Amino acid sequence: MAQPLYVFDLDETLIDGDCAMIWNEFLVDQGVASSPGFLDEDKRLMALYAQGDMNMEDYLSFSMSPLAAMPKGEVMALVEQCVETRILPQLYPNAKSLITQLTQESVPMLIISASIAFLVKAVATRIGVQQSIGIDLVEKNGCFTHQVLGTPSYREGKVIRLQQWLREQAQPFSEIHFYTDSINDLPLCLFADQTYLVNPCEQLIAHAQVRQWPILSWSRSAPFQHLL
Repeated sequence: MAQPLYVFDLDETLIDGDCAMIWNEFLVDQGVASSPGFLDEDKRLMALYAQGDMNMEDYLSFSMSPLAAMPKGEVMALVEQCVETRILPQLYPNAKSLITQLTQESVPMLIISASIAFLVKAVATRIGVQQSIGIDLVEKNGCFTHQVLGTPSYREGKVIRLQQWLREQAQPFSEIHFYTDSINDLPLCLFADQTYLVNPCEQLIAHAQVRQWPILSWSRSAPFQHLL
């Protein structure tokens, strides 16, 4: 019998923050990113993202520049440290409870994010979600580049990547449930059978009112809240 698929955005949806911004702050603290104004530029670009106006190529060129000559193994060691010490503490209790519930019921789950795939996969694995999609990067000479491999999982690209993933699965799903906070995910909100908005931005709230999407108020101190 076909099962539902639960699909989650990551940043500001499952965690109270943006893992890419947390990662960049971590790189500064580790002395890896040392360019003057690095975090100010990061905030400027992420403000454009919040408005739905960020150019992903520009962002990746900027954000990957500190790692241009760092071997992949060293990057992944830093990723594990950042996820453990900086990102996991930001996980919403509501998200943790929901993932635990779905795991117990053997309901398939997938995280799809516009953050870099190596970050998304590391977080997903640690919180118990086995499948994840992020922006894949071309590798060259044992290092990550800022060049995108395939379709970036951003805006309409999330729908394309999800459709590609669905075609690779052995069995179809009965329906798709999607959780997000961001206006950038409107295409996937419209593609899903059931959409839930977690602390959504104002632009997305306007769409929710028209389409009657449930709005969930999650915080790191709130009790479990979910509509199954």
